[in-house]
Amino acid sequence: MLTDEVFTMHDTTEPMTFDLPTDVPFAFSLTDLAKQLALLVDQRKPRGKRYPLVPLLLTAVLAKLAGYSRLEDLSDWARLRAADLTALFGLARRTMPHQATWSRIFAHALDLPAFEACLTSFFLAQRQTSEVPTRGSIVLALDGKTLRGTIPAGQSQGVHLLAAYLPEEGIVVAQAEVDRKENEIVVAPTVLARLPLQGVVVVGDAMHTQRAISTTIVEAEGDYLWFVDQNQPTVLDDISQLFVEPEAARGWSLPPTDFETARSCESGHGRVEERIITVSSMLQDDTPWPYLKQVFTLERRWWDAKGEHAEVRYGLTSLPRTVAAPTDLLRIARAEWGIEHGLHHRRDVTLEEDACQLRRGRAPQTNAVLNNIVVSLVVSSGATNLAAVQRQFAFAIDRAFARMAFAAGRP
Repeated sequence: MLTDEVFTMHDTTEPMTFDLPTDVPFAFSLTDLAKQLALLVDQRKPRGKRYPLVPLLLTAVLAKLAGYSRLEDLSDWARLRAADLTALFGLARRTMPHQATWSRIFAHALDLPAFEACLTSFFLAQRQTSEVPTRGSIVLALDGKTLRGTIPAGQSQGVHLLAAYLPEEGIVVAQAEVDRKENEIVVAPTVLARLPLQGVVVVGDAMHTQRAISTTIVEAEGDYLWFVDQNQPTVLDDISQLFVEPEAARGWSLPPTDFETARSCESGHGRVEERIITVSSMLQDDTPWPYLKQVFTLERRWWDAKGEHAEVRYGLTSLPRTVAAPTDLLRIARAEWGIEHGLHHRRDVTLEEDACQLRRGRAPQTNAVLNNIVVSLVVSSGATNLAAVQRQFAFAIDRAFARMAFAAGRP
């Protein structure tokens, strides 16, 4: 819960006196977030600057938590609650910015790498413990997404961001933009360099299956689990051939293997899904991949209204069998899909990022970072339905603002 607290922001004392009501769907410290954001340098020119940066960023987070995700909706929400928000943040001016001002703030006020690093520090601090994590105990998923609203008409490329996400905790710990002339492979080492990797298993799709990245992760005391596709044809052929059952001639037995298998079956949302993973350590000395310990084949079958579907994928990992049994690898491999469902789907659909038409300056990237804050705050609290939490939060914060207005004697 939030407590009465005072902090200094660029020589300006800002009182933080807002307490979330007890029936709010989750609790977080707005004051702690404000302290972290206060480390940012406001890049706007001093002339004509009427609103300090940190209260505006916090207002944007509160608006998105209440379900007002688009810039125009966020602006209206802040304008209608100007009296309460200015009282909350101790602002001398009793109004909130016009939508055009919000647009300029999103586009030009922030240095994006500094903003990302600031939030990396904030969310890593939230989960810090005194215990050294055991090997393979933390799963980190890497995946990128393109902001569709930034794709010019007739083109296929827009702003593309690579995120590092803890799917089991629901926290975005790092993000970086991928230059249009590059790809995620180039940016991934920069993202990983920001993070402590001891005890971490980095999971990614076939694009990230690269020898240099694998070496960097293991030498930073982490591990990797990659899927293998045609971008690594030799390794793919080695793994796929290993799991082809040979034909035994009459009178001869099949050669011995160390194969072990694990299976999971789940149902929900109108579909049933079965996953079967088969694991082997037989290639660790024969396939030239850095720090390779195990390879696997993952078979997926699922049934829905359209019928039965199936796919087979192959992968490799630096985790030895003594650390990660087949059941562990099955769980870790699932995290590669978890970032799509846990982060990107929530941003695209619930927070309406796909429909966002912001293109000015750094506005699309700033909006995406604010969306990451919302997802991380909500999902790390244990909630699974972001839209439901937004409805509850909107109700709770409106009641809190009404009590503030009553206490202040405002109509």
